Amino acid sequence: MPHPGLFPTIRCRDAKTLIDFLVEAFGFIEHFVVSDGNGIIHAEIRWPGGGAVMLGDVPGDDDHDRLDLPVGPISVYAVTDDPEGLHDRAVGAGARIVRGLRDEEYGARGFSAADPEGNIWSFATWHGED
Repeated sequence: MPHPGLFPTIRCRDAKTLIDFLVEAFGFIEHFVVSDGNGIIHAEIRWPGGGAVMLGDVPGDDDHDRLDLPVGPISVYAVTDDPEGLHDRAVGAGARIVRGLRDEEYGARGFSAADPEGNIWSFATWHGED
């Protein structure tokens, strides 16, 4: 898998739980996690089709050295060649489907689901225009 050049970044209330959910429900691969004993200060998960997401817990009041980014929600789109199989996997893992499987007028097929932190993940066959 090529090294990603773009990393959506998510600040979380519970990064460990979110990572576990994204791995189980959608098939992300846990790649790198740095914990300081109070939580995850930096993590990277990879999408099997290419790309990655960086995550970390919201810093505590006494953690003045870390960048205090806003907490989601965000929306992320990922390409999949098997939207039906991924949809079934997500449902089986308890993901809340917010937009069911459907064919789009522009040729894609996909669905959208919410994670436990309220972020929206859309998965579809659209690879973009060349």
